[in-house]
Amino acid sequence: MTAQTLFYIIIAIIIINFIKDKILDAINAKHYNDPIPKELNDVYDEEEYKKSQAYKATNYRFGIWTSLFSLVLTLGFLFLDGFEYVDNIARSYSDNPINIGLIFFGIIMITSDIITTPFAYYKTFVIEERFGFNKTTKKTFVLDKLKGLLMMTIIGGGIIALIIWFYKITGNQFWLYAWGIVTVFTVFMNMFYSRLIVPLFNKQTPLKDGELRNKISNYAESVGFSLSKIFIIDGSKRSTKANAYFSGFGSEKRVTLYDTLVNDLEDEEIVAVLAHEVGHYKRNHIIFNLVTSVLLTGLTLYVLSVFISNPLLSNAIGVETPSFHVGLIAFGLLYSPISE
Repeated sequence: MTAQTLFYIIIAIIIINFIKDKILDAINAKHYNDPIPKELNDVYDEEEYKKSQAYKATNYRFGIWTSLFSLVLTLGFLFLDGFEYVDNIARSYSDNPINIGLIFFGIIMITSDIITTPFAYYKTFVIEERFGFNKTTKKTFVLDKLKGLLMMTIIGGGIIALIIWFYKITGNQFWLYAWGIVTVFTVFMNMFYSRLIVPLFNKQTPLKDGELRNKISNYAESVGFSLSKIFIIDGSKRSTKANAYFSGFGSEKRVTLYDTLVNDLEDEEIVAVLAHEVGHYKRNHIIFNLVTSVLLTGLTLYVLSVFISNPLLSNAIGVETPSFHVGLIAFGLLYSPISE
């Protein structure tokens, strides 16, 4: 197989994935005007239901344009040898493979974030605003962006640097060490995400003693669920939407309720939402998803180790000098159908 053949295979994969996604989205969108089923007439408010369907339809149309823009941008970048251009910039600053990889991914990620920011801005301050959901200020929007970039730089950059370093010293056996690092990181984040990451973006406060906490405690006790950590998060600083989620396991398991949920629902309704979250724990969804994620990551890294040394990967996306970081991009594009 030649690099040109592999290049066109990558192009075909990108286009087929786009068409498949749009067909599925269109099939779903056909039902946005469906009336409320008669069995649920006494459950849903008709006006609220119509608003919900209109919101879905608006996001569907917006999604078509954003994904089309992304498709054109990706194809243009590939046909114009954009990866070669970025790789040359990275190599002009350093001869160290780790530094080159970090600069390469840094340029791509930051540029991508800047290009897509107008779409995020429009969704937040036009679509969400139109339907009465948005509470995000422009200051919060900018701060969220900056914090996200900082986290991506520190965490993402650190993991990429370690993987490239392992590749340098162990060759194709790097996948075992990379798998170990990713596994440790995944388990750590599952346990401590709410404690370490969430406070960077939101304020969390323990649910105060009172009638609601008593009802939650009574429910938890009735189903044999040990629960002492119940937090309220200030979701209202960004949106009027209500939500709740379960995180962590062992001594770190906790339930987090959005303040919008607590303010908008009756106590019994909140307990019902909590029951849904407890159900995830009782059915071992968190552990199952964690184990599945770890196993799939190991499989992906192993397959990557088989092909990453082949210069064909780098050459296929227009980069003359084979390298781990460029091969990683090409592999990700080729692996996407299997991943899905």
